Amino acid sequence: MFKKPFGSRSKSSGFRSGSSKSRFGNSRPRGGNRFSGTSINVSKFINKNVVTETPIVYTPKHGFVDFAIDEKLKSNIIRKGYVTPTPIQDQAIPVVLKGSDMVGIANTGTGKTAAFLIPLIDKAIKNPKENILIMVPTREIALQIEDELKSFTGMMKIFSVSCVGGASIERQIRDLRYHNNFVIGTPGRLKDLMERKVLDLSTFRTVVLDEADRMLDMGFIADMKFMIAKMPKDRQTLFFSATMSPDIQVLIKDFLKNPVSVSVKVGDTSKSVDQDVVRVGKDKVKIDVLHDLLIQAEFNKVLIFGRTKHGVENLSQNLVKRGFKSESIHGNKSQSQRVRALDSFKGSRVQILVATDVAARGIDVSDVTHVINFDIPATYEDYVHRIGRTGRAGKRGKALTFID
Repeated sequence: MFKKPFGSRSKSSGFRSGSSKSRFGNSRPRGGNRFSGTSINVSKFINKNVVTETPIVYTPKHGFVDFAIDEKLKSNIIRKGYVTPTPIQDQAIPVVLKGSDMVGIANTGTGKTAAFLIPLIDKAIKNPKENILIMVPTREIALQIEDELKSFTGMMKIFSVSCVGGASIERQIRDLRYHNNFVIGTPGRLKDLMERKVLDLSTFRTVVLDEADRMLDMGFIADMKFMIAKMPKDRQTLFFSATMSPDIQVLIKDFLKNPVSVSVKVGDTSKSVDQDVVRVGKDKVKIDVLHDLLIQAEFNKVLIFGRTKHGVENLSQNLVKRGFKSESIHGNKSQSQRVRALDSFKGSRVQILVATDVAARGIDVSDVTHVINFDIPATYEDYVHRIGRTGRAGKRGKALTFID
């Protein structure tokens, strides 16, 4: 089975809030308070799955060797040990190769990154002057997409640049002076580069909007519209989302032409994740309860979620003082600090990574044994995204949510 990349949002269910969900006519400002008046039914955090359940088996119509792509690219894919496409790859790659616009709806960890990268790399091989824009909600996703891109394009003259906040804009300006087949970036930084006249989207005839629902939720709708308007009308647009809300449907109508729909979404939460709550009694200290969990042998690689940057940093430091190997990732950290923390967690040099929702968006780490919601998520969608970090690639995982 193809290596499963990073996550996506799932449709909200059972969430009640004192503030309405943002509409793109009135998007929530970046950095705004997302937690005021929220309440999620605790029962949503409990889902004891039966280990012996029979999974739904998808039979792909293709192997990677069957796709009509460049032989060098095909060799690189096979060299990485990839043989059988995931459902989204099996269905989406032929559509993208035909040049059609596409809407992809998929759960977390379905392999959608390769579903668009493989055919677009082939497109760039066939036309070395091809300019492809990939727009994503966070810098972590952009950097991971670029890493995966490079893993497919070894020994090929395919060039790329990541344009994200938290990194040197001067270097990005310098890199953009050269031709890059792929420009991968976040809306805010991409718009900044356009306004500085160093990024001209009038020559880009292919665009990927990855995790479009997340970009909408983060208040990037105006930036997205601004950039799409600067691109040729005769273009190929690939749109990926985990939800199909009315807002998303309007975006699809505005941005795409006669798109082919590919959906492999099967439910809100993964059946491979066992979900439960941890009740913290009045006579107990929350971090002591967490400590008692983390010393258990099965908690090998643990991703802990907190609500605020300050809280996440304090929790990670307190865990280090208690003897745990822990790192943190949040918006107050520099790009290099975030990359180092993530690499340490990926390489199992630390047992624990404590993160905020935004900073963890798109994290692709294999073998996460447990996700712990130390702070209750703001929305049920955030909960679904969080627990999607475990129980991947046919393995089972556990999600625990602390409640008072």
